Amino acid sequence: MLRVLVTGIAGQTGSYLAEHLVAAGHEVHGVVRDGGAEAPTTAGALPAQAVLHVGDLTDHAGTRGLVLDVRPDVVVNLAAISSVAASWRDPLETSLLNGTAVAALIAAVAELSASGHDAAFVQASSAEIFGQPPVSPQDERTPIAPINPYGAAKAYAHHLVGAYRASGLRASSVVLYNHESPRRPEQFVTRKITAAAARIARGEQDELVLGDLDVRRDWGWAPDYADALARVATSDRADDYVVATGTAHSIRDFVAAAFARVGIDDTTGLVRSDAEFVRPADATELRGDASKIRAELGWSTTKSFTEIVDAMVDADR
Repeated sequence: MLRVLVTGIAGQTGSYLAEHLVAAGHEVHGVVRDGGAEAPTTAGALPAQAVLHVGDLTDHAGTRGLVLDVRPDVVVNLAAISSVAASWRDPLETSLLNGTAVAALIAAVAELSASGHDAAFVQASSAEIFGQPPVSPQDERTPIAPINPYGAAKAYAHHLVGAYRASGLRASSVVLYNHESPRRPEQFVTRKITAAAARIARGEQDELVLGDLDVRRDWGWAPDYADALARVATSDRADDYVVATGTAHSIRDFVAAAFARVGIDDTTGLVRSDAEFVRPADATELRGDASKIRAELGWSTTKSFTEIVDAMVDADR
């Protein structure tokens, strides 16, 4: 049994990871803000077995104290400003939480490890570190060249992990591509789409307004990605891993699948694009190659694109 400390445990992926680790018999500790008021959307409570600690990762002294007090065998860092759009609105806060806070956290883990308590660190990285990649699909060798504040901060953290791993710390970065579920908050485009499809079908909303409908993303099932994080966290091997399905779909495809689920095949007059929702810079396509984690850690996906959309729409209905 491992003692695992999960930051961002109350978010979509953190809640699934907590459930996964508890089911596997591990001791789970989680960091929450404001007494855990930010419970995961539609998820209900976190596992009762999870021990929650109130903390703020931008409080570096507090973070260090928590790590040295809990003495985890592994820390999984999921805490972040998780929206690219939000990172444009507040690049400073994004750099502090997604970048500088990671430096403080991994330094605390390294200090714990140096004291004789072998500890590992797992960073939830992002496909946004690749920016507008020159090749598709992307893998662990793809050049890191972010094109938004979110990706830039994540890239800094990703490089930090590599630096600490080179120094001897068991540190890994898991490059997560887009992953969705009914626990995804509605400020994210996928949940915005599925919630709107359900409301329009009920006659409670007139139209859905989105940004660029042609950008393509590699969408996976969040519980599968939590499984990937758990595999890395419980492995003796430290490395970087891309986690993705290998298949990309457009926003337009996601809209069509969501509305089809509620019995609407023609979205004319119901869905439109508005420049207000178009990001200043956005990758045309992000599609990942997860061959490495499949081969080395036995990871696999369990839901197709259509099944993911259907599950989200059904929850919103």
